[in-house]
This record gives sequence, C-alpha cells and structure tokens, in this order.
Amino acid sequence: MRVSPLVPILLALVAVPAAGKGLRAGFAERDISPTIGMREAHAVARHVFKTFVDPCKVRAAVFDDGHSPVALVSLDALMIPREVVLRARAGIARTTGLAPGAVLIAATHSHSSGPVGIVMPGQFDRAPRDIQRLAYEESSLADPLYLAKVEREIVEAVRLAHAGRALASLGFGFGEEHKVAFNRRQRMKNGRTWSHAGAMNPDITGPAGPVDPQVGVIGAWDAAGKLIGVIVNFACHATTNPGGISANWPGAMERTIQGALRTAAPVIFFAGASGDVTQVDNLSPYARPTQADWMAQVGGRVGAEAVKVLLTLPRTGAATLSARQKTWRIARRVPAPERVARAREIIAAGRPAGAGAALTEWTFARETLLLDHIVSAEPDVQVEVQAVQVGPAVFLSSPAEFFVEFGLEQKRRSAFPFTFPVSLANGCVGYVPTEAAFGPDGGGYETRLTFYSNLAVTAGRQLADAGLALAAQLQPDAAPDHPRLTTPGTPWPHGKVDPQIR
Repeated sequence: MRVSPLVPILLALVAVPAAGKGLRAGFAERDISPTIGMREAHAVARHVFKTFVDPCKVRAAVFDDGHSPVALVSLDALMIPREVVLRARAGIARTTGLAPGAVLIAATHSHSSGPVGIVMPGQFDRAPRDIQRLAYEESSLADPLYLAKVEREIVEAVRLAHAGRALASLGFGFGEEHKVAFNRRQRMKNGRTWSHAGAMNPDITGPAGPVDPQVGVIGAWDAAGKLIGVIVNFACHATTNPGGISANWPGAMERTIQGALRTAAPVIFFAGASGDVTQVDNLSPYARPTQADWMAQVGGRVGAEAVKVLLTLPRTGAATLSARQKTWRIARRVPAPERVARAREIIAAGRPAGAGAALTEWTFARETLLLDHIVSAEPDVQVEVQAVQVGPAVFLSSPAEFFVEFGLEQKRRSAFPFTFPVSLANGCVGYVPTEAAFGPDGGGYETRLTFYSNLAVTAGRQLADAGLALAAQLQPDAAPDHPRLTTPGTPWPHGKVDPQIR
C-alpha cells in the first residue's frame, strides 16, 4: 500500500500538541561523575577519589503550559557556584528560550561528589602570596575543567528535557519518614550548643532543634500512564559517604524508587532545609552502620516512602506555572582583629601532622585568614531567592545550608498546600543558622566564622521572609483529588446475608 507523503506530517501534528492545549513535561539526566584522582569537594579537608561507587548526575525537569514554562534542575554536588548558575542559565536561554529567572538549579549536597569548590579558580589571584598558598594549595579547590563540564551538562539536561516535552499529568503528595534524619546540634549541661557532641555523651540534655520528617513528592506520567519523572524533597544532609565517587544516599533513593516501580524515570532530589539535620543520631545507644549500609538505609527508607506516595496520588493534567525571584546583597560577618592575629600565629607554626584538635585549630585559622582577605575585596554577598510554582506546589529556594526551623516556618506560613524549601540553590553561601544559634546558649560548627559561612546573623530571617513574600505573589492551584462517588452504592449480594450457624 502506498502511503501518502502527508501522513508523516499529520502524525507529527498529532504527536506534538499545540501550545496551551495541556500541560507538557519533560525529564532528562546527564552524567557529571568526577574521575578517579580528582579532589572531592569538601569544606575542611582535601580528599582524592580512589574508587567509584555510583554515578553523579544532573537531572532536569521542564514543565510547560504554553505560557510560562519553568525548569527545575538538581545536580549531585556539594554546592553550585553562583557564577556557574548564571552561565548555565544563559546557555539554557540560548538553547531553549526559557527565561533565566524561571530556571531553578540546586545541589543535593552530596559529600562524595566532584570538585565544584570551595575556593574558585582565580578567586585569590590578587591576594598576598601566603594567602594564595592557603587558598590554592591547602584548601579544597574547584577544578575549572570539571566546572565547565557541570555547566555544559546542566544546559544539555535542560535542553533534552525541553525537547522531550509531552502531554503529562502530575500528582502531588507528602509522606513521613521519622527514622533516618536527626538534628545534629545538642544542648549541653554547660548551657551551650554543640554539633555532634558524641554518641551517648552524658552531658547532652537533648536536641537543640527539630527535624522535618515530611517527604514531599511530585510524580509525572505521560498520556499512556507511564511514569516519566519524580521529584522528591527531604531535609537531611547527604553525608553517608560510601568511600568513593557517589551521589550519596539520594542515588540510593532513586534506585529504590526505580526498582520498586520498574521504571527508568529520573528522580530529581531537592534537599530541604537541612543545615542542622543529618543521618547521625547522637542520642542512639547503638553502633553506627558502615557508610555503605547507612547510604542504603537512608536512601532506601526515603525512597520507599516516596513509592508509597506515588502509588496513590490523584493526578491532574493542568497546572499553573510561574516563577518569581529576588536578588540582593547581604553583608558578611567580619573576624575580629585579635582572631586574625591568632590565626596568623597558628598558620606560621605550620600545618600539624595527622588529625585531632591541633589540625582542627589550624584548619579554622586558615579559614579566618581567607575570610579576612575576601572581606576586604567583597564585604557583602549576592544572594537569590526564588519561588517556582507548579500547580499547587511551590519551591522556595535558598543558597544556604538553611536551618530546618526556617523550612518548617515557610511550610506553616505558605498558602500553598505543597511547599518545598530547597537548600543550596542558585549559589552557595554556606551555613545560615537561626539568630538564636548565635545567642548566649548557641554555638556549634554551623556558627563558626569561615571563608564559606559568614553571612550576617540576620541572613536566615531575610532569606526565609523573602521566599514567603515571593510565594505570596502567586495563587496556588487546588490540590488534585480522587474522583468522588455521585450516588450511594448498593450492597454486595454475597455479603447481604444474616448469620448462618447451620
């Protein structure tokens, strides 16, 4: 039979719906695994990768209603430098037409990922030689070739997701996971707060803050009912380091979801407000598992909870899409002159061998001197907050390792039925604790003044309120619901019977 040359054209018109005729979604992923021998991105140590455990990836979703498309991007990385975000957004705009302000890019905070920081190439080129040595030889330094790869693959992942858009339905839901995340800050008998005070330390009086057990889930299905992508939001550090290159527990979470549902659909993970939340339970009397087992346990339990949610979600084929952003500058905290002078003495004495208290003191003396220099060149830091709406859900971004209390507050105050705080998005400004953490009974690692964590004490309040103000400019969709029965049912004939004894 001879096929008309018009048939392929007609099929193409059927396969690609016209703009505005329904919600379209596309998901894609790209590999950004570092290679053996590269340095791990780490705030206080310099580790070189010697083994490969599982791949690190960029995962992207594009949602398009024909009017205001948005993109959500997650990458298995410790953090995402601001300059990489800006360049990637520009590349995405060139290749897809997506507005830069409609693209959210966040890191999962995997502590077993590639060299994206902490010090940027060229950042200390104008510093004195001794400061350059501390920055470039004694710190965790980003690899410029790896940064270029990350930027390139972010753009490509969004391009592929954009090109793969198809009619889709979405479901939104929450699960609860209470057994894998714990506040790592403890109240001590001396009235202070310490981070990781030690398992079964008798001086611990209790946790210094809450946790957020909510597992936020969005599922996307194509017109045939096939799962094409998942988004998961959960508040817990990705610090179950399995001893080599790895996506950390979010990778195990994805494998759990994919295995249970027999799918290859990408699972985008966004770290919630988890600056003070990890998998470590300092109050537990039990021995800790191996790092590999820990990764499987955290990822498996969060993934299993997401599967339970996905299996029962009501779906909708329509969703309002919108994005708002605010960019401003926040001042840095400045180290006291006496702190700087003491740091110079410690560094002059040389880096101590081995681990222990002496190395810790040296490490933070290095941080003090790096901060002292950078404050003179850049006394404040550009920050960005976004509110990205997908139907009844809103993603509220922060470039910080945000304390969990801020995320819980945003959820309480938001008008959206599904509010997902996203940490380490569109840049990185380090830890941003609550103001109480800087008070007389505060303290702990997160409040240390370092090159990578140094924003003003009020920064957390500014970031949280800015996100809520942006969300207030948006009108949430009603959450989809299961179809309701319209008439009462009739009794089951097999069951409409009196007791039958004999």
